[in-house]
Amino acid sequence: MAALAARLSLRVPVDARREDVTRLAAVAAVLRVVDGAPELLFIKRAEHEGDPWSGHMAFPGGRHEPGDSTLEDTACRESLEELALDLRAGTILGRLDDLAPRSPALPPILIRPYVAVVAPDVTFSPSDEVAATFWVPLAVLAHEDSRAEHVMTINGARARFPGFRVHEHIVWGLTERIVQQLLSLLDDGATTGV
Repeated sequence: MAALAARLSLRVPVDARREDVTRLAAVAAVLRVVDGAPELLFIKRAEHEGDPWSGHMAFPGGRHEPGDSTLEDTACRESLEELALDLRAGTILGRLDDLAPRSPALPPILIRPYVAVVAPDVTFSPSDEVAATFWVPLAVLAHEDSRAEHVMTINGARARFPGFRVHEHIVWGLTERIVQQLLSLLDDGATTGV
């Protein structure tokens, strides 16, 4: 994890222009190391009518609230609310580039991803916002065999999105873009011992 922390601290993340969005949000890309191999935590969001990310594979996180001093506080609060996972009991390594949805059908929102490391034996208790949780080795995500495609129909036309296969689910959209950022910071050997 020291190599990843060094890379995060050496790079300057890209800040999106806040005037282009009406909402702010933060997510946590949570890592743990098991037997020397780093694993990344994914959640499957519960199905909720009216939620544009309902049922998607994601990272813990959500909208910035007035009581949050920073977006890092947002990521920590949301992780606590969704999983009873205290990121501050671990280490927040840094942040990745700000992202926004590419689809005009989604709300204009800026999402800031943070990278955190927790103890390998961490436990959590998912709230009703979370349908399932998955730990996936970074080495698996970095392997070409994990690449997948998400296909959906938008306004009568088929659209294809790059993704990652996580068990029987596809990680795509904003979460796929965050995974790509994270993997791009790691060299070939780093996924087996960050």
